[in-house]
Amino acid sequence: MQTTLDRTDLRILATLQANGRITNAELATEVNLSPSACLRRVQRLEADGVIASYGARLEPRALGLGLQAFVRVQLRQHESEAIDTFTERVSAWEEVVACYALTGDMDYLLQVYVADLDDFSRFLLDRLLNAAGVADVNTSFVLRTVKASAALPLGNVAG
Repeated sequence: MQTTLDRTDLRILATLQANGRITNAELATEVNLSPSACLRRVQRLEADGVIASYGARLEPRALGLGLQAFVRVQLRQHESEAIDTFTERVSAWEEVVACYALTGDMDYLLQVYVADLDDFSRFLLDRLLNAAGVADVNTSFVLRTVKASAALPLGNVAG
């Protein structure tokens, strides 16, 4: 069920997307509310599931994860058991930071971070290609990130 958001809610969300570490007092000032009213709104947004979580964005290269790849995967079979087995395995692989089920000629898109090409080769050969039911894999390596934002576009959200 979609939560009804007003302009103040959208301003709160935009501010939190830009700075998740902002204090409630600073947030209240930013959106022109009292601290108690602001806190109630944030708590409602959390309870309604609009705010899913809080976290830090890490710099992959600073952690030695210098290679990012997008891997398109096609399964041999599309029965629920094969899909469940594949998604369980993908969910357990630390290298995979995102997995999307797709329409079109490939079934899944994996976003993968590893240290280097040798690590990717091990991931591909030892894990992905050994996963039961994988028929085809196509990989694209990221040369340069042009835009990467976790922020959702709030400009067209009804409010």
